[in-house]
Amino acid sequence: MLAIVATLSSCKDQLGDLYLNPEQTTTPSVEKFFTQILNNDRIYPKYWDMRTFALTHAGVFSQVISFTNDKFIYREQAQYTEQRWGDFYTTNGNGSGPLAHYREIEKQYAKLSATEKQSADVFVNAAKVAMLEQTAQMVDLWGDIPFSEAGMLNLNGSITSPKFDDAKEVYYTVIAGLKDASNYFATANLSSVTAGSFKKQDILFQGDITKWRRLANSLRLRALMRISVVDEAKAKAEVLEMLNNPTQYPLLEETTQNALLNPVTTYIDNLRNAFYESNNHLGASFLLDKVLKPANDPRIAVIYDKGGRQDGSKWVANADYNAMPLDLNSTDQATNITNGKYAVLDSATFVYNSKLPGVIFTSAETHLLKAEAYERWGTTTDAATAYNKGVAQSIAYYYALNNLSNSTAPKLTAPSATAVNDFLANSTIKYAGSSAQKLALIWTQKWVQFGFMQSVQAWSELRRTKYPQLTFVADNTSGFALPPNRLTYPGRERTFNPNYSAVSAKDTRDAKIFWDVK
Repeated sequence: MLAIVATLSSCKDQLGDLYLNPEQTTTPSVEKFFTQILNNDRIYPKYWDMRTFALTHAGVFSQVISFTNDKFIYREQAQYTEQRWGDFYTTNGNGSGPLAHYREIEKQYAKLSATEKQSADVFVNAAKVAMLEQTAQMVDLWGDIPFSEAGMLNLNGSITSPKFDDAKEVYYTVIAGLKDASNYFATANLSSVTAGSFKKQDILFQGDITKWRRLANSLRLRALMRISVVDEAKAKAEVLEMLNNPTQYPLLEETTQNALLNPVTTYIDNLRNAFYESNNHLGASFLLDKVLKPANDPRIAVIYDKGGRQDGSKWVANADYNAMPLDLNSTDQATNITNGKYAVLDSATFVYNSKLPGVIFTSAETHLLKAEAYERWGTTTDAATAYNKGVAQSIAYYYALNNLSNSTAPKLTAPSATAVNDFLANSTIKYAGSSAQKLALIWTQKWVQFGFMQSVQAWSELRRTKYPQLTFVADNTSGFALPPNRLTYPGRERTFNPNYSAVSAKDTRDAKIFWDVK
């Protein structure tokens, strides 16, 4: 049974110098709970989430990172997936408990006067967008989830066993809620006092309601495209309405509009241990050998270092970016790793970059979503324009990560617009071929853009589109030969929630999320 704890967790980040700290207050308020929803270690790329979930679960299942062919490589680690589940519903884990805090917001909002509610509306709507983004991820990972009845302890003090809501119904609630939030931001007129308070509490966009409107629309576009195979009629109608009315439905379309959650304190840790402990730091086979290297992709230089080995007092660098083959046995892989044969994740961009932001949404994804929509329901000319913008902005995104690094490793200059245009026109990723081939290009480039920084999205889109067409080496372990189609429910749900019986029959790793129908 979900026990949603209202008490805020002990202080993890010292926000006090910059923001009102919801973890250091005894006076609950809508604005402070809003900040805590954003202050989410399941969004920030910190050690625990990367090491226990983003890399070793979604990253492995989508092949956006390297991994050795060890026994049980595709079996979910129950204690870690249960923590990921709990961090959505409760406030005392590694996440921010977005649903628990949103229920607290609903409770506090109900106590306000009509005038006070007008001032609180901006916080409520921004919090709703943040909560719905995480809700969609929960569905993408598990399918049916407790939602409509979850968090009642926070909302009204009642202890209930929440039902499992149908995954499709939850997704449609997300889509409708994002549209409602966008409509609010379109006409929001904040007083100077409210605007100042919102700017102080908003650790994502610093009070920019236009960006919140764009984020709500962009997340809605993502969700609609996610359901676009299983419910094409709904997706097509709503997506084309959005794309044909850009003034009414503005999107995150420029790199300056990226929804990146930057560390709000002087964070000095890095991700080296998270990468290296599970050999997730090496050249990923399909990414390097099938996508980046054949295209001579400019992103290679900021995603990977060539690696090498120490020969006495001399460092011998590899001549090329060598990926670790997935079809080698784990013993041979280990020998080659020891001998420094493989490329490794770039030191400045990733390994020692303590300024890495949490990635919620990027303009590159926006354009690649638009490209798919245009290719399927519009013109291939419009699709090509969107595709080229998406790839160009993906290149800019990776170089931006490299250049914001506080690592002592060298930073690289981004390629010129002329060089990028030449790459788009003359490489193996050129937008050409049949419509099916063009869609494959779009989906593959979106997978590259997500990478391990958005591994849940990479795994979700891989299941929806079946691209890129990856080959997984089977693990001979019975029942875990290949990656799952979904995560199974935590033991505490199976044991303590009597409503589990309604979903127990489909609680298998081979069951599919409702949008996974290709």
